[in-house]
Amino acid sequence: MRIQVPDQSSGRLSDAWRFCVGTGRFELALRRDYQDSLALIQREVGFRHIRGHGLLSDGVGIYRPYSYQGSRQVRYAFTYVDQVIDAYLELGIAPFIELGFMPRELASGEQTVFWWAGNVTPPSSWTQWAALVRATIAHLVDRYGIDQVRGWPIEVWNEPNLKEFWADADQDVYHLLYEVTASAVKEVDASLQVGGPAISPGADEWLVRFADFVAQRGLPIDFVSRHAYTSGPAQHVPFGVHQTLAPATDLLAQFARPREQLRGSALDGLPVHITEFNSSYRPDNPIHDTAFHAAYLAPVVAGGGDLVDSFAYWTFSDMFEEIGVPTALFHGGFGLLTHRQIKKPTYHLYAFMARMGDQLLARGEDHLVTRDADGRVTVLAWAPVFPAAGDSHLLRLSIPLAGKESGPAFGLRSRVNEQMGNAWAAWNEMGRPLSVRPRQLETLREVAEPVRSHSQLSIAAGRVELDLVLDRHEVTLVEITAVKDETPPWWDDDRMLG
Repeated sequence: MRIQVPDQSSGRLSDAWRFCVGTGRFELALRRDYQDSLALIQREVGFRHIRGHGLLSDGVGIYRPYSYQGSRQVRYAFTYVDQVIDAYLELGIAPFIELGFMPRELASGEQTVFWWAGNVTPPSSWTQWAALVRATIAHLVDRYGIDQVRGWPIEVWNEPNLKEFWADADQDVYHLLYEVTASAVKEVDASLQVGGPAISPGADEWLVRFADFVAQRGLPIDFVSRHAYTSGPAQHVPFGVHQTLAPATDLLAQFARPREQLRGSALDGLPVHITEFNSSYRPDNPIHDTAFHAAYLAPVVAGGGDLVDSFAYWTFSDMFEEIGVPTALFHGGFGLLTHRQIKKPTYHLYAFMARMGDQLLARGEDHLVTRDADGRVTVLAWAPVFPAAGDSHLLRLSIPLAGKESGPAFGLRSRVNEQMGNAWAAWNEMGRPLSVRPRQLETLREVAEPVRSHSQLSIAAGRVELDLVLDRHEVTLVEITAVKDETPPWWDDDRMLG
C-alpha cells in the first residue's frame, strides 16, 4: 500500500531530541579526544546542552577546605570548571548542570559509586553544602552572566532512588537535599532554573511523593526530570554484559509517565526533561554499537518530542569510565562515537535528524517526513525491529513537492544497516583488534560513513512516488529537491567523446 503524504504541514517537528546530550564525568572534558569528539558532533548534529555527573566531586576540585591560624576555612577553586565550560561554549553547547556528587571532605560517609569513586552520602554539614552550591552557581553567574546562566537547567543529584547513587536510597533525606539545594540556587538569583528528582526507571512512586513534598513546603521547582531505559538484568561475561530489551515503545511510555503522574498536582504543567535515556543502562553492552540499535531507537527519536520537553541520549562519546578504562575500541559503550571519533550507526540516526526540515508532513511506525523553508522534503525511514526483523522492509510513499507540478527532482539517499555505515561490523571482520593500528583506524572511519546514492526522480501532478527497500536494521535518509534545469541548449551527452 502506498502512503499518501499530506500536502500541508501538520505543525513543527519538535527538536526536543537535540536539547541535551549526556556525557561522562565532568573533568573528562579536559581531554583532547573528548573535545575532538564533541567538536565533530556539534558540527554534524548540534546539541544545545550537555549533562554529566561529578561537577562537585573531588576530580573537579571545587571544594578545598584548609586551616589557617587555627581556623578551618574553605576555598572554592574553579580552575577545571572554567576550562570545561569555556570549551563547551566555544563549541556551541551549554551545560545542563547536575549538582553532585559529594566532596569527600564534606561527606558524611565513605560510600562511593563507579570506578572513579563519586561519593554518594549526604553532607556532614548542610550549611557547608548550601554554601558550596551558592558559591558554584554564583561563580557561573559572575563569569558567564545571568542572561546566559538562567538558560542552563540545574538538576539536584542523580538517581537518588537507587542505593548505589544515594546512601540507603533514603527519600526523606533526598527531600532535605532538594530543599537546601534549590533554596541555595534561588538565593543566587530567583530566575535560575532548578529541578529534579532525576529518578531512574522503576521508581514512579518517588515522583508522586516528591511532588507532594515540594508542594507542601512551597519549594521552588522549575522542571521535573527522570531517566528511561529498557534493558533487563545484566548477564555478565568478561568485560561485558548481555541483556534482554523491551520494545522501544516502552521508552515512549516512560517518557509519558511523569505528565500522567503529575496531572492535577501542584507540578502539573512543568517542563519534563528525560535527562538520560538509552536501551541498556550498562556502558559495556555491545548492543550500543550495532545497526540494530539505530533502527531500535529511530521511532523514539522521531516521536519523543510529543511527550517531553527534552530527552538526552546517554552519551555522546565512549569517553566514559564508570566501570573502568575500556579495554577495546568497540566495547559496548554508551557513546554515539567511539574513542578516536568513529561514528556508530546510532550517530547517523542523530545526524540524519539534524538534516531534516522543521515542517512535519507525516509520521508513521517506520517513517518521518518533513519539509524545510526551501521546499526540500526529507524522509527518515527505518526497518522495524519488533517483531523480529526480516531481510528487507518495503516502504512506499507518495510525496508532495510544493510549487512544482511536473519535471525532474533530485534524490539523495544515505543508508546505514548491517553492511553499510557500520564500523562495528567491519571491526568484527577484522578480528576485533583490541588496539587498532593506524591503517585499521582509517579504514573504520571510512566504512563508518553512510553509503550514499543519488537518482533523478519524476514529479507528476506535484508528487514524487518513492519506493524504498530497507535492508535488515536499516535507517535511511532521503532528501528530495525539485530540479531547475539549467542545461545549455547545445549540450549533447552523445558527443562526450567527440
